[in-house]
Amino acid sequence: QVQLQESGGGSVQAGGSLRLSCIVTGGYYCMGWFRQSPGKEREGIATRNTAGVMDYADSVKGRFTVSIDRSIPATNNTLILQMDNLKPEDTAMYYCAARQGYAYCPFLTSAYDFWGQGTQVTVSS
Repeated sequence: QVQLQESGGGSVQAGGSLRLSCIVTGGYYCMGWFRQSPGKEREGIATRNTAGVMDYADSVKGRFTVSIDRSIPATNNTLILQMDNLKPEDTAMYYCAARQGYAYCPFLTSAYDFWGQGTQVTVSS
């Protein structure tokens, strides 16, 4: 069983930065960040597998960075999403997710087995 807990959301002005964290306990092969705006489908924006291979959606490439923070004890990992040069269109609920069994990390919500509760990011113009 994998448990995930996001934190770090908030409100910023366009051009600002936020750092999201996802505390993970349990085994996995892939970790992903997804987001969902009102009236839209949940979309994948960044993934990282246990080998350190990362992928980004075109909409966030060059602005968002995913990494692992191993400094927090009593957890397997903390997945970090550093978001810079934020735009109003980045406003959404952000979720982290974990996939077991495969090291291939697609941007498909159906591929992920466990989800966090989400954290809200609001970017004003």
